[in-house]
Amino acid sequence: MIFYLPNLSLVRKGKRGKDFIVRNFLFRIIPNMRYTSAPASLYSANRKRFAVQMQAGSLAVFTSNDILPTNADGTMPFMQNKDLLHLSGIDQEESILILFPEAFDPKHREILLIKETSDTIAIWEGAKLSKEQARQASDIATVLWNTEFENLFNNLMTQASSVYLNRNEHLRAKVAIETKEDRLSSWVRQHYPLHPVHRSAPIMHQIRSVKQAEEIVLMQKAADINKGAYDRILAMLKPGLMEYELEAEFIHEYISKGSRGFSYEPIIASGANACVLHYIDNDAPVKDGDLILFDVGCWYGNYASDVTRCFPANGKFSPRQKEVYNAVLRVQKAAMEMLRPGNQLHEYHREVGKLMEAELLGLKLIDKTDIKNQNPEWPAYKKYFMHGTSHYLGLDVHDVGLWTSKMEVGNAFTVEPGIYILEEGLGIRIEENIVIGADGNLNMTQAIPKEVEEIEERMNSAR
Repeated sequence: MIFYLPNLSLVRKGKRGKDFIVRNFLFRIIPNMRYTSAPASLYSANRKRFAVQMQAGSLAVFTSNDILPTNADGTMPFMQNKDLLHLSGIDQEESILILFPEAFDPKHREILLIKETSDTIAIWEGAKLSKEQARQASDIATVLWNTEFENLFNNLMTQASSVYLNRNEHLRAKVAIETKEDRLSSWVRQHYPLHPVHRSAPIMHQIRSVKQAEEIVLMQKAADINKGAYDRILAMLKPGLMEYELEAEFIHEYISKGSRGFSYEPIIASGANACVLHYIDNDAPVKDGDLILFDVGCWYGNYASDVTRCFPANGKFSPRQKEVYNAVLRVQKAAMEMLRPGNQLHEYHREVGKLMEAELLGLKLIDKTDIKNQNPEWPAYKKYFMHGTSHYLGLDVHDVGLWTSKMEVGNAFTVEPGIYILEEGLGIRIEENIVIGADGNLNMTQAIPKEVEEIEERMNSAR
């Protein structure tokens, strides 16, 4: 492993958790019932990284996500606002975070407001965080009930010269509803119209895109759980199964290992289904001779894995499958070498396109005439490789990050080239999860087999 990931050595077991040494610093990890949480010191440091970029005299406010309805009295599982989570570690609805670094009263420089629990809530939903539990999880000294928000906020805004408001500004976001963030922003603008407003998103995109050591530990755990799921598939994949039966193997492994489940809708695509980039029906039979594309990931501690592999249903790649597969693999390996500090994402994607162009020429899927006559805005290789190679990865599967900035140490990316030949019923994508290091990169998913020989050996030894 070239990238320096601190070795985690167990020191002793305490009453509330386990103590570990990371980079010569001792921190306590308090276990959640399902997963091991990051230490509160991470969230304290994240708040400092945000605060140092705030304008003088300003205040920032963040709120949790809504619990979204389905039908009747049903609701979707709660998913925390990842910006609030990144700054506080609080994974509970109806939470508010206020950062005011220059507040007159030191107690008001970091404030967390949470939902007050009760015996009724405890019976019906389970008890919510106590103030002391919230302090321990967040390392925020001032924890109040959220019913105190309006009076407190009014007091603070008399001191603040401006306010930072947050919104989902992911470049691919398509938000069709009014969110809790939207309602808070509207309320602030209505009640404090003379305060200048700044955007929190650019700062959040910068600090969230650079992963800290404690975050990498959780991301590696998510990748390790995913490895176990892919091991299950290698041992049981065979013709005659249904795609959804394979989906069931993934969710079994995820839940049994402490994951909350799929980090996105799983893609389990046999044969020509793999040529549909976001195929999620997973309802077709697996046939002898099919190559199965698995694009499946899980959560751990609110961090996502995102992995793609292609396995032959009968345990043996056909000559053509192997030829195309190895072309994709060569592009992926070369692309991973280009993820280096100082490189630019748009230049990286252009260079990967050149690599793919050469491979498609070799496969005789395009020719020099196609290249000569191509539209520069949609090069010839895009007929068979129509998506990007990499995206940020972290608290979201398509994590936030500044696409106009140069790559930095600590950035986490997927690397996922593919070739999709609809006329041959063949779609191949191979995806790894990479963290950029100063002298080399960490491949968090390298233990999941991807070489043709290893895949065939593993599948046939299990039969």
